[in-house]
Amino acid sequence: MPIFCRYWLAIAFSVANFNMLHAEPMRMEGKSAPISSGSDNLEIRHLDTLSVNQSLSLSEVLEKTFLRNPMQSTLQSRDAWVTSKQTLAHAMLPSAPAMSVMHQNDALGGSRGEREWQAELELPVWMPTQRDKRLKVADMSGSTLTASRESLKLQVAGLLRDTLWTLALNESHLVLARNKLEVAHQLQQDVQKRFSAGEVPKTDVMLTQQESLRAEQEYLRAEAEVMHARHRYYVLTGLREIPADFVEQQSTLSDYQQSPIWLEAQSKLSLAQTERELAQIEGRENLQVLLNMRSIKGAFDVAANESVGVKLRIPFGGDARAAPIKAAAEQGVGNALSEQAALQYTLETAMHEAEHNLEVSRAELALASKQYMIADESLRLARKAFQLGETDLVSLLRVQARTFETERILTSQKIQVQWDVARYNQTVGVFP
Repeated sequence: MPIFCRYWLAIAFSVANFNMLHAEPMRMEGKSAPISSGSDNLEIRHLDTLSVNQSLSLSEVLEKTFLRNPMQSTLQSRDAWVTSKQTLAHAMLPSAPAMSVMHQNDALGGSRGEREWQAELELPVWMPTQRDKRLKVADMSGSTLTASRESLKLQVAGLLRDTLWTLALNESHLVLARNKLEVAHQLQQDVQKRFSAGEVPKTDVMLTQQESLRAEQEYLRAEAEVMHARHRYYVLTGLREIPADFVEQQSTLSDYQQSPIWLEAQSKLSLAQTERELAQIEGRENLQVLLNMRSIKGAFDVAANESVGVKLRIPFGGDARAAPIKAAAEQGVGNALSEQAALQYTLETAMHEAEHNLEVSRAELALASKQYMIADESLRLARKAFQLGETDLVSLLRVQARTFETERILTSQKIQVQWDVARYNQTVGVFP
């Protein structure tokens, strides 16, 4: 069996079992793969190593990645904001009470011994439904924070999915580049032997040398892309390990209504509307009940007169005070509506693209499989014709290059289908 066919069978088996596809390049952790040729051995000094962990699941990687996300600080600060809302809603009074003390005498006047002391306690009174609205705002604030956490986690999942499948795609390109380089070296050796036997001209030897150099260049570029992809994975997750299997099953959901990102937008709108209802109430000042105790000693009196009083303070008007409070609440509702509408357009577009891309990818995979079958058979016949002297080296290299390209398209398309499945799950809001 020709060496190209043997290598293709190995790669096809690896692509069918995806764990072998991305595990194979990652086993080379301590060094790059030196491949001998007419030039210096290929060796990349800059190495980003990842090990395959059979017991590591994709959900565990997501949890670790989520916890190290920079937006965690923002969520933690919002915890204090929610706590303050709850504290305010469960307070005994709508605002802080106040106490005042007054003293009056005639020391600078007649100096007849007239004295007066008065202590006053100001207690604000809850307005109708004010406390209920505050409790509702506090509950909605907590729900919105929870929704924001889930939304952030899904966004992190999207980054993780793209990073993993980009890495898998680059790993497959590296496997193919290594295969192409080895085939080029084998062909170069065969042509060199035939040249030594006087069967082919020197130009054929030089042509195979150029083909080997081009294959070396492609291998170097493919390995560099793998190193970049590994580094991006490490920066995102903080891990030097990668799960052995991260292939996902397509979700049965058909829309984005359950997506945490959409639920967060709805929660923000509900919170803004509740805050608007509260602003309609708190635009007015609270009534004040004032309790006082007074001690009065008149001129030339020996005994003091003690008394207790109650005063009710009822504010009027207040439109000037209420206007900015209500306007800020209305603006919050408007912003939430705008964000929700913009997100709806984005998610509807993403949903359409996810469905269509997955359908197209599967159709392209079927076509790529047929193309490769034809190209593989053409290469077999071209190799046989070259060995029998029925065709020249240029024709063989042309057919071989076309076969390698169809092979690259096929392996890439297999990965693309799984990547599109992950993107579909991301759009409908399913965690890996």
